[in-house]
Amino acid sequence: MKKSSIGGQAVLEGVMMKAPKRIAIAVRRSDGVVQIKSEEVTSIKERYPLFNWPIIRGIVSFGETMVLGVRSLMESAELYGEAEVEEYKPSKLETWLSEKTGKNIEDVMIASALVIAIGFAVLLFVIMPAFLTSLLRRWIDNGLIMSLVEGLIRLTTFLVYIAAISQIKDIKRVFQYHGAEHKTIHCYEHGEELTVENARKYTTLHPRCGTAFLLIVMVLSILTFSLLSWNNLLIRILTKILLLPIVAGISYEIIKWAGASDSKWVEIIMYPGLMLQKLTTKEPDDEQLQVAIYSFKAAMEELKEQEGVVFVESDGSAEDGARDADKLRHTDVPAGSGDATSISAQLREG
Repeated sequence: MKKSSIGGQAVLEGVMMKAPKRIAIAVRRSDGVVQIKSEEVTSIKERYPLFNWPIIRGIVSFGETMVLGVRSLMESAELYGEAEVEEYKPSKLETWLSEKTGKNIEDVMIASALVIAIGFAVLLFVIMPAFLTSLLRRWIDNGLIMSLVEGLIRLTTFLVYIAAISQIKDIKRVFQYHGAEHKTIHCYEHGEELTVENARKYTTLHPRCGTAFLLIVMVLSILTFSLLSWNNLLIRILTKILLLPIVAGISYEIIKWAGASDSKWVEIIMYPGLMLQKLTTKEPDDEQLQVAIYSFKAAMEELKEQEGVVFVESDGSAEDGARDADKLRHTDVPAGSGDATSISAQLREG
């Protein structure tokens, strides 16, 4: 089985795939037309060799993946273009920041979404477990045990959160596209022609998945944070926040190593992460697999325009994104006329 660095993520009614030099977002509209936006992408690691060093490259990849992920979700909503999908408009604060900084409004919106997401994650998975555990200090005076309890609270919170959102109808569809992404990558890595029929038989679980990455971050943080003192809760929380990028960088190296190895030890280490993916991936239908394959082929620059598909190049600017989406909404292309079986998004690229 060949290894690859191609990864991606599920988006609104579609899939984003990221190849070494290009990303592609494929979205199926309610009328059956598949809309695809593809553009070249260059990592900062290619411009500055320092950022390719072990652990540092993991921190950089994690940051780039978060930015790309938010941007892909926003663009998928534009591509879907239905009335029931509320268009996200910049707030007054975002508009003011854009005017004062001279930054593109889309960049400001992405930064705003990232700040909110990171703030929520820190509150839920860092501050809350530390605070709850600190309430037990009158009964537990061993720092190591306190850290283990804190880690268990964090891990339990994470699992409950994933299980809870997996019950939401719209999230279930996202998880189906997540499964389609994994099946497509498995099909490619096994050297088979990329068709719905070939991809269908593969598992929805993949060792390089971001879900496995997050679980590794959780486990490593328990080990790392056990070395921190409980004497001052505020200092402990601030130190943990500062250490999180290092933990993420080490976790990235583990995922990268696991993705390139066929060792039995790797299978054992990655097994919990694979099992967790049973919550974050669902079995896709053939139309969802078709979209994932379109996205993969577009990212690899191997997809040709065909009936039922609108393929648009973009430089990624907010103005072009809106203009492309408007053009796509007014393109008269028959739905469902492409034969799915004839078709030949780091968090995971190294």
